[in-house]
Formats: sequence, structure tokens, C-alpha cells
Amino acid sequence: MTRLLQPFDRLLAALTDPARRERTMLWLLVGYCAIWSLYGALAKGSQDLHFDMGEMVAWSREAGIGTPKHPPLAAWVVRVWFALFPQADWAFYLLAMVLATFALWVAWRAFEPYVDGEKRVAALALLTFVPFFNFHALKYNANTILVPLWAVTTWLFLRSFETRQASWAWLAGVAAAGAMLGKYWSIFLLAGLGIAALADPRRAAFFRSPAPWLTIAAGAIAFAPHLAWIVASGFAPFAYAVDAHPATLASAASSAVGFLVGVGGYIAAPVVLAALAARPDLAAVRDTLWPETPERRLVLLAFVLPLVLPVIVAIAMKVEIVSLWAIGGMALLGVVLLSSPLVTVPRVRAVHVVAMAVMLPILMTIAAPFIAIYIHREGLTNYATHYRLLANQVDRVWRETTTKPMRFVGSYTNVVNGVVFYLKDRPSTLDIMTPDVTPWADPQSVARDGVALVCPEPEMMCVEKLRERAGSDLPRHAVTLSRRHFGHADTPVRYIIVVVPPK
Repeated sequence: MTRLLQPFDRLLAALTDPARRERTMLWLLVGYCAIWSLYGALAKGSQDLHFDMGEMVAWSREAGIGTPKHPPLAAWVVRVWFALFPQADWAFYLLAMVLATFALWVAWRAFEPYVDGEKRVAALALLTFVPFFNFHALKYNANTILVPLWAVTTWLFLRSFETRQASWAWLAGVAAAGAMLGKYWSIFLLAGLGIAALADPRRAAFFRSPAPWLTIAAGAIAFAPHLAWIVASGFAPFAYAVDAHPATLASAASSAVGFLVGVGGYIAAPVVLAALAARPDLAAVRDTLWPETPERRLVLLAFVLPLVLPVIVAIAMKVEIVSLWAIGGMALLGVVLLSSPLVTVPRVRAVHVVAMAVMLPILMTIAAPFIAIYIHREGLTNYATHYRLLANQVDRVWRETTTKPMRFVGSYTNVVNGVVFYLKDRPSTLDIMTPDVTPWADPQSVARDGVALVCPEPEMMCVEKLRERAGSDLPRHAVTLSRRHFGHADTPVRYIIVVVPPK
């Protein structure tokens, strides 16, 4: 066992050596990003991209300063990324892991004033056992973009509060605006950080300095264009956020409890590992739950408040929340668990934590092809194995009907966003069930440029909407699709395709 752990002992030595630790951490994180990206490509090799990811691609082609559902930053990132990389599944998984890995690097930098040596390395290693930094991160959407945005905002806020320097303050404001441009859920982060600052005994010195006001000014300036768009759109995204998750008082309270239980489940592995590595006594536990120093109390509040405030608001506003929305709030977990001076991590146990953190992605990548086979045999919802096959058929029918490029593809939400990523002409989307969420597909443009309509035959409401839009004169094309993976075919599904040609 000692011989097996020697490479990890040497790795820990490099990560605790001031002359080598930054370079070593950089290369370690590059490897982390690469191997989890490979895992994503292999484990999801029997399915197509999640429709949330396809929706981001659709928005990236249309989003200006806003979208009908969420702020536009996630779509902007996709647009820039696919201007540099091919539009392929592996490239999308790579983007997702680049962002999650960047958040880990930010956490590494944020930990520096609070933990050092083996504890700093162990604190970062613990984060890699939170599925928000790997498994869930692979599904890029308006939630996963918060992982790096919240990490950066929190780090810069802490530096601004502790140093009160103008440079940190400006950067914190820009980062806060970026978090809000990622998802409006970030209001809980900003409110939590603000309350943490007000609760700190050093608040008088902080608020008498220019720092908080520079942060507010920078954030307001950066967010102002989008705020103007929100007002001009009649607060449409806010209405979507509330209307999409209505609840009674009882169901809101139930979802709030479920939110907290879910968050506990997501952090259970690093909490248990930290306890096993440090074996804290009662005094250390008390100092972890309520630190003696204001610096560490500020960190604790900056971690806890953005997770607690949504519970209060959800009950007050009677809306449902889910624990996955806490995805951005984990960057400080490692330092919260290990920063107490009463918590000690012996070197041998730090080596064990590092070894487990390194081996987890390697073992998961080895298992990934078998995971893909298992998922394929169990089956997936929302026709997730057929998007690429269906896109090929839609392309074929369109080119048999007209020589014009395809400008619009229409279906119900999940299918249209799943298919659009794989269509050669990179068309815009038309949601035929809820057209308000695709405002770029206005009736005049669709009538002029035509549209390829497609629905799974089992989705009767979708088929009915297709008939309304296509009329009775245009030919229906029926295709039955089944995906094979390692010799096993999934359940066949019949799809109806109708092309409304351009005028």
C-alpha cells in the first residue's frame, strides 16, 4: 500500500511546495478537465446531447441582450466556443468541463488566505467529490454556467472585503453582473454576500471605504443594458421563472425541505471524507459550525446564506425549488470544512484524499463505455437517442423538397432543441407548442423562409399542432427510427415530418 501511494505522496509534496504548487496544480487541473471530458464523451456515447444543451445552441444563434427564459451569458459563451471548435458532442462536453475546472482553480485561489499546505490541497480535493464539478457539470445549461460565475464572484467579494482595494472591488462588481447574466437565481448569491458583509464586525470599516460602492457601481454599469432589455420586454424572463414553478404553500414548503435535503446529499461525500481525514473533536466541530474569527465567519456566511435564502423566498412566494439549483454554491465548501485551526489533517490522510480524488475520474472513465451500454439498454426519456438520426431524416426530406437552406425547424420543446444541434444548415428553432419561447420565429419570417416540422407520433398534441401549421395539402413523411449500440437496438419510434417550403 505504501508503494502504491508513493506517486500521490510525491504529488502532494509538489502541491505544497511554494516553488512548484501553482504549476503542478495547473497541470493537474488540465488532466482533470481532459479525463472528465473523455468520460462524458464515452458514458454518453449511446445518446445524443441533452435538449438543454441544444437549447443553448439555439439561443446562441439568436440571443442579443436577452432570451425569453434566462439571461444570455450562457448562450454567448456557446457562440464563442463553437466559433473556435467543431460543432460536435465531444466539444460541448469539453466546454462544460473547462468551466467546471476553472471554478476549481478559482476555489484553489480563494482558499489561500484560510488554509495552507496539506489542508489546502485536501480542501480542493474534497470539492471534486461534489457531483456539481463533474457529473452534473457535463450537462451545460443555465444552471451549470453558475459554477464558475459564483466561484469568481465569491472569491472577488472576499478579497474586496478583506483588502478594500479598488481593483478587487471593481472586479467583484463585474463578476456579480456576470453571475446575474448567467441566471437570475444569482440574486441569492448577491443577497447572501451582502448580508454576510453587514453581519461582519468589520462592516463599519468596509462600508466607509470606497470598495462596496465601487462594486455596486461596476455591477450596475455592467448589468444596465440587460436591465433595460428586461424592462422593454415587460419582465418576460421573470414571469417565466415564477410561472414555470408555481406551488401551494404546502408544496413550496415541501420543496424547500427537499432542497435542503438534496444539498445535504450532494455534499455528503466530501463532508464524510473530511471527517475521516481530520477526525475532529467536539471543539473543532463547534469552531467549524461557528468560527471564532470574523474572517472565517465571513466565509461561512458567504457559503451558507446563498443556500438558505432560496428556502425562505420559495415559501414566501409559493414557488417550488430543486436542489440542483444550488449547483453554483459549492466553491467554499472545502475551506468551510477544514479552515479551523483546531482541524488537523495528517499528511498520510491527506495523501489518501488526494489518491481518491485522482483515481475517481480514472475509474469512472474506465467504466464509462459500460455505463453507456447500461443506459442504452435501460432506455432514455424525451427521445434522447434519436436526435441525430432524426436530424438526418429531416435534412433528407427538406433537400428532397427544396434547394433553399433550412432556416427554421419546428417541434415541441424537447425534440426541437434536441434536433437543432445536428442539422447541417444550423437553423433557428420554432416551438410549435409554446411559440412565445422562440420569438425569433415570427410568422412572417417562417412564412417567407419555410419550416421543417417534425413530431414523434406518440406525442399527439405535437402532431395536432403540426397539422394546424402544415394544413392538409402538404405531404407527410413518416420514418421509424431505432438506435443501435453494441448490437442492441432501442425501442423504435415513428416520427412525422412535414416540410413547409419557402415562398
